[in-house]
Amino acid sequence: MVGVDFGTLSGRAVVVRVADGAELGSAVHEYAHGVIERALPGSEVRLGPDWALQPPQDWIDVLRLAVPQAVAAAGIAPEEVIGIGTDFTACTVLPATADGTPLCFETPSRPHAWPKLWKHHAAQPHADRINELAARRGETWLPRYGGKISSEWEFAKALQVLEEDPEVYARAERWIEAADWIVWQLAGVESRNICTAGYKGIFQDGTYPSADFLAELNPGFADFTSKLATGRVGERVAAGTGANHDAGPDAGPDAGHGAGHGADGGGEGAEGPGRVRLAALGASAGTLSARAAEWTGLPEGIAVAVGNVDAHVTAAAADAVRPGQMVAIMGTSTCHIMPSDRLAEVPGMCGVVQDGIVPGLWGYEAGQSAVGDIFAWFVDSFVPAAYTERAAEQGLSVHAYLTSLAEKQAVGEHGLVALDWFGGNRSVLVDHNLSGVIIGQTLATRPEDVYRTLIESTAYGARMIVETFEKSGVPVEEFVVAGGLLKNPFLMQVYADVLRRPLSVIGSDQGPALGSAIHAAVAAGAYTDIEAAAATMGKRTEAAYVPDAARADAYDRLYGEYRNLHDHFGDGKALHKLRAIRNEASA
Repeated sequence: MVGVDFGTLSGRAVVVRVADGAELGSAVHEYAHGVIERALPGSEVRLGPDWALQPPQDWIDVLRLAVPQAVAAAGIAPEEVIGIGTDFTACTVLPATADGTPLCFETPSRPHAWPKLWKHHAAQPHADRINELAARRGETWLPRYGGKISSEWEFAKALQVLEEDPEVYARAERWIEAADWIVWQLAGVESRNICTAGYKGIFQDGTYPSADFLAELNPGFADFTSKLATGRVGERVAAGTGANHDAGPDAGPDAGHGAGHGADGGGEGAEGPGRVRLAALGASAGTLSARAAEWTGLPEGIAVAVGNVDAHVTAAAADAVRPGQMVAIMGTSTCHIMPSDRLAEVPGMCGVVQDGIVPGLWGYEAGQSAVGDIFAWFVDSFVPAAYTERAAEQGLSVHAYLTSLAEKQAVGEHGLVALDWFGGNRSVLVDHNLSGVIIGQTLATRPEDVYRTLIESTAYGARMIVETFEKSGVPVEEFVVAGGLLKNPFLMQVYADVLRRPLSVIGSDQGPALGSAIHAAVAAGAYTDIEAAAATMGKRTEAAYVPDAARADAYDRLYGEYRNLHDHFGDGKALHKLRAIRNEASA
């Protein structure tokens, strides 16, 4: 199996053995453009505050370069690969024509024609309006998202396009998650997955928000859900049905799908009664097209798994697909994913979706908008040259050097507490116009003091999320960590101490890519369902880090101060005003 993970700055491919999940070879392709935040490539067109875009060609280059390199590194013949699965950051979303052509290919000088990366937060005012109207109208879907939908998601970003560039909005026949768009490029068939539709597209109980609701936001927004449709009526398909290997690259939307399990997708504005095809996770979206086979060097006709989100596929890679297993995928941001057998309204969560992680269970999502990004920001912007020189003398990165100093401190020795809102707050306040706060600094404060308190602040944010779930009646039985920040043992121990619970860790450095390969194994029919595939191909170490009682007691006191700051600044009065002043000054 080949799993491909499309991250924030790069894409990676891994070749995985179906029998036991062994990772045989991998390759990484760094995006040529990274994150576009200031100006369009090769252009003087400037972007506003809190913008984040990406070009689709960077994603295609991952298929062209990383996949063949991973197969070569694995030392296998391409003909041995029986399926490919992909995952993406979310909500990374783009406007396209009906045949899937990104609008930025046609009008590259229009910022709103480009894909908006998950961390594009410039749609916060539009999210605020959606939330205010939904609360006023008593929309039944709003509690499923903890009472607020995010500026990162499909509807807020689309409303921004409509109101800031109505020509681009009108031209967009499709508004599609990159997770689904890349599968379209692989299979030549448009499909939509239940995960992104539920978490990022406000699809609940078989329908999207009504045209009546959307029209009240803006009359031109009334038919927005038609852009989310595949343009084909069909039932949601079940996982584990296997690929239809008789379907060629030009097969229609029904190719490669098994029998549905009876849940029709809803949504106004599509063909027929307005239903959309929503594929279950682990299902096949079709088979690899001739064009994609040429890109990847893989055999035409192998199974292509339906799209998924990087965090959600990682649950399978960690064999954490049972109720109560919370997986924290910690990298530039953190996403908290947990299956559960119960439905509850958890304040500030990113969503609860039936079948959203594995079919048959409710899937919960929460998150922190910035984690690794916070540490990188501090190192890149505020560490003195002398520290950089000392790190180099010791053969260490600046991060490792700061960690070596910070870990020598006793808990609370630096006298600081920080709010981890440097990228806004995803959970539990769902407000990306909030900003970071550090208190307690003096003329004696050193860089390692701030670095440590920033690490601790992200752990406090994680504890806030866990406590909110448990107070809402959704128990967290096991806390499992995946992602790049696993490489920092000190950070992991801080989390164990702050959370006052053991941390299990994934047994792979390529969690999302491994998870995508696991889903591809189900789509190809090698396993009956995701749980069976995860049990064999996934891996984790239980209780890899355990809390120290004395440190945990000390952190309880600091966490109390974090909670006080959280409640004081969480209303946004001061932080929103500062952001507005900044935006006015930089206009």
